[in-house]
Amino acid sequence: MSPIERDSLPESWSRVAIVSVSPQVDGGRWPVRRSVGERVDVVAGIIIDGHDKIAAEVRVGHEDDAEPSTVPLKLRYNDEYVGHFDVTTLGSYHYQVSAWVDLIGTWHDQFRRRVDGGENQRELRAELLEGATHLRAAANEADGEDREHLLDLASRMELGHIDAGLSEDVIRLGRKWSPRHGLVEGPRIEVVVDPELARFAAWYEFFPRSTSDVAGRHGTFDDAAERLPRIKELGFDIVYLPPIHPIGTTFRKGKDNAPTAGPDDPGSPWAMGAEDGGHKAVHAELGGIDAFDRFVAKADELGIKVALDIAFQTSPDHPYVKQHPEWFKHRPDGTIRYAENPPKKYQDVYPFDFESDDWQALWLELKSVFEFWMDHGVRVFRVDNPHTKSIPFWQWCIGELRREHPDLIFLSEAFTRPKMMHTLAKLGFNNSYTYFTWRNTKEELTEYAHELFHTEVADFFRPNFWPNTPDILHDYLVYGGRAAHIIRLVLAATMSPTYGIYGPPYEHVDNRQHPDREEYAHNEKYEIRHWNWNDSSSLQPLMRRINRIRRDHVALQYARNIAFHEVDNDAIIAYSKHTGDDIILVVVNLDPHHEQSGWVSFDPQAHDLAAGRSIQVHDLIGDERYLWNGDRHFVKLNPSVMPAHIFHIRHEVSTERDFPYFQ
Repeated sequence: MSPIERDSLPESWSRVAIVSVSPQVDGGRWPVRRSVGERVDVVAGIIIDGHDKIAAEVRVGHEDDAEPSTVPLKLRYNDEYVGHFDVTTLGSYHYQVSAWVDLIGTWHDQFRRRVDGGENQRELRAELLEGATHLRAAANEADGEDREHLLDLASRMELGHIDAGLSEDVIRLGRKWSPRHGLVEGPRIEVVVDPELARFAAWYEFFPRSTSDVAGRHGTFDDAAERLPRIKELGFDIVYLPPIHPIGTTFRKGKDNAPTAGPDDPGSPWAMGAEDGGHKAVHAELGGIDAFDRFVAKADELGIKVALDIAFQTSPDHPYVKQHPEWFKHRPDGTIRYAENPPKKYQDVYPFDFESDDWQALWLELKSVFEFWMDHGVRVFRVDNPHTKSIPFWQWCIGELRREHPDLIFLSEAFTRPKMMHTLAKLGFNNSYTYFTWRNTKEELTEYAHELFHTEVADFFRPNFWPNTPDILHDYLVYGGRAAHIIRLVLAATMSPTYGIYGPPYEHVDNRQHPDREEYAHNEKYEIRHWNWNDSSSLQPLMRRINRIRRDHVALQYARNIAFHEVDNDAIIAYSKHTGDDIILVVVNLDPHHEQSGWVSFDPQAHDLAAGRSIQVHDLIGDERYLWNGDRHFVKLNPSVMPAHIFHIRHEVSTERDFPYFQ
């Protein structure tokens, strides 16, 4: 062999190869996302030539851990090895799969088969000597009682004791201490752990300026604080406020986005900034920063988080315009270019130029906007149109903010192309608006849920389902009325563990749509509205019940556990969620106008329930109870009464005596 040929050989090699590891995102370029209390299920494809066994484990550690811990991987089938670990602390974890030739496991398996096959004593004694060699190699690595026990086993095997070779301690201690022959390691994969509220939360959006008890009077944060106990009592975890800053007057929009404002029109909160301040100021009529601080303190007292809207744009009157005109794009005549999406024009809004010559100062200032509100107790932010801003800015800004504050939650309002929405999630937005609003048929909902919850998308993209927003009033709600509002509420709250509603118009079934646009008429973005905050005929009682159901049932607090069930009627959708002993089955009539019935397929055995026994189902909405037998069950849903069931599969029963409903 020539020196050149020898130099071409690898310095080391292994018969073991790790050919796949999941979860990981884009080959490890981006972190996997989980939340506190979730489990990370690791699946590794590991192969070896021949018939030798493989040993594998996962090393996992939090960024603050002194040493990683190890979790064994077990062969599931073929070449697929599985294990899991729990994430319990905010911040960053890393995990890495290791695999090696399991010499002692291979020997032990073959020796057992030789004994079972009746091989002669001479051959068995020779095999015992080989096994003893493996154990002595393991003993050289061991200490204490393990070392003594390994040496004792090896000695007994050298004397021909077959029972010593068959001992399970050979496997237990041999695998623990044996040298890792042919050790190979997979990629080091990051898992970012978010707060539990990023995974499971109910959001409620409202305009503080519309909270006054007096119709037509501009509400304050003190008025808004009076609404918080009701919102808490309804079961919401986060109150989301549209922009709360001073509103510009130049090119101010009138009611329903009219190009000219009347003298009493308050303007759009998204046209932010005036002489008395910009992104770090509170509108004077809301009561200023002191009133905001009182509002946050009241929310904290009730256990509610406050989410602020961050919209990186300005009105023509914003202080930035005079102080830093270089932060905006200009026309050839020198004037600042306003926002437009031809033929639409937004003369009351100036977008920032993230590529301006002074971009570094702009980026630092925008980051300081988050920091200002964090200093006032805000940890949750809804970001307006992040897809129209620089992606590198978001990656840098969110990364820097989370370095000191891993408890931050960012909701991306990006109704745009899927790859852009996904990229924003990968770089740090831990909640996202979705296309849920426009998925209304059984086929659409099923396909979309599969994409969100049962593909690799679930490892980085956390959906937040909203049936409506101030910008979006879908035709389904317009023409479906109260029943449609109930249907979409149940779907949003049970399909996704994070959901939200633009509250007052939704609970009051205000479905008056603008004649030219898919949004509300008399839109609250442009005028102050007056609501009956304690209307017993509204959807408030149902909201209260559904949010309580969500809180009481852990199965509804996770996303990837959803499974769909066949129904012989395309107007009815059925899906279950199963976590531990908690099983929830949701059945919804998607037709808001007509009664629908059908047979739902629900196999008890698929949910770890014994075959041949009745199961008790408890409708948590209407409080009715039923006995089900077999795996096909009849349902009938009248939308004028209640278009949905949320069934709790309580337990197995063998006779009606075991069923409390019949006692």
